[in-house]
Amino acid sequence: MEAVTGTAFVVATILKTIVFFIILLLGVALSTYMERKVAGFMQDRSGPNRVGPLGILQVMADGLKFILKEEVTPGAAHKKFFILAPALALFPATVLFGVIPLGSPLPTRWGRVDMIVADVPIGFLYVLAISSLAVYGVVMAGWSSNSKYSFLGGLRGSAQMISYEIGLAMSLVPVLMLAGNVELPVLVSMQQSFAAGPATYGMWFMLPLTLSGFFMLVSSLAETNRVPFDLPEAEAEIVGGYHTEYSSMKFGMFFLGEYFHLITTGALISVFFLGGWDIPFWQGDNIRVLADGTVIGDPTWWKTLLTMVAFTMKTTFFVVLFMFIRWTIPRFRYDQLMDLGWKVFIPALMAYIMLMAVAIVALDSAGVPVGLGFSAALFGLNFVLMLIFLFVLDRGRLVRGATARTRATPGAGAATASATVGEGEGD
Repeated sequence: MEAVTGTAFVVATILKTIVFFIILLLGVALSTYMERKVAGFMQDRSGPNRVGPLGILQVMADGLKFILKEEVTPGAAHKKFFILAPALALFPATVLFGVIPLGSPLPTRWGRVDMIVADVPIGFLYVLAISSLAVYGVVMAGWSSNSKYSFLGGLRGSAQMISYEIGLAMSLVPVLMLAGNVELPVLVSMQQSFAAGPATYGMWFMLPLTLSGFFMLVSSLAETNRVPFDLPEAEAEIVGGYHTEYSSMKFGMFFLGEYFHLITTGALISVFFLGGWDIPFWQGDNIRVLADGTVIGDPTWWKTLLTMVAFTMKTTFFVVLFMFIRWTIPRFRYDQLMDLGWKVFIPALMAYIMLMAVAIVALDSAGVPVGLGFSAALFGLNFVLMLIFLFVLDRGRLVRGATARTRATPGAGAATASATVGEGEGD
């Protein structure tokens, strides 16, 4: 089935843009409600339960409150950039959502409609380029407010996000080495098992690239400024971080931007490591569009619906996981945060990329065909590397507590120990 062209393509693109944006907005609204329910569950309380049935209308009440509250702009602020910063906080995640395939192709009377707004041929590079723009909103908000606390939060945020962008990009390099392609729909297809057509790996990339998925998960937490990496906000230390001086809907846009990033990040992890819209243990949804336009499989409207539901469930899983992490793990100190990024993640990822490159070349040279056997061999290697990383690497050497140096020298005198503890706490 040929793809839609001409006027039908323009109409389909406009409709997809509107529908996908509405889906993203509804997802953000439900995420804020879910965040409070998860927090209530973790703290053994009910969460929102007064506005509407089960508190479901609390989201609308919050939105109305943001709109109606008084708008305050500091007199010394740079007004143009002060207004622009909240928009920049929303822009990257919203634009990134347009290149994510949400389901299998939809057949129509006018042709095939792919469930992606913009199927760009440089999907992976586009993701890295647009996601790197998020730091501009943070640093611009801190600088334009002309406030010490805001400026400090902006500096901390920019340093953190730039640091973990490197880890995020490097964590995706093994995916490209394994797939040999940068297009997101192709990455989804390669994680499916086909009875015919080009060879695929037969399993999700989370299995042959387990450690890479772990690195991306942690780096994504840091990129979205979620606990335990919420140092740019750190309300206990710098009042509220880069958005201290914001109020009303401008503050609400930062609030929405965090959940936009949360959903987009969960969707990207699903595409890169969990097969995207692929339904596990079922080959009926294995539909691939080749470069010449040939369609392998049998696309139908109900398969499109089922695959979109599967993709939503995978994304929701990561969103809920991020929320559970928020209410489980305490915040890092800033020196621990930077040590983890520069002294642990980047060196470990460099070694991991080299080992995976050697393993892939060795399997190819040995004549192992692409498929389940190839993926199983890489999974075994990743399992061993995961054990080494979690149980051998670090162990208090780099990401250390305040008293690590004292424990390392048990024979030191009381005065030396006291001085060491004080030095660790002041880092």
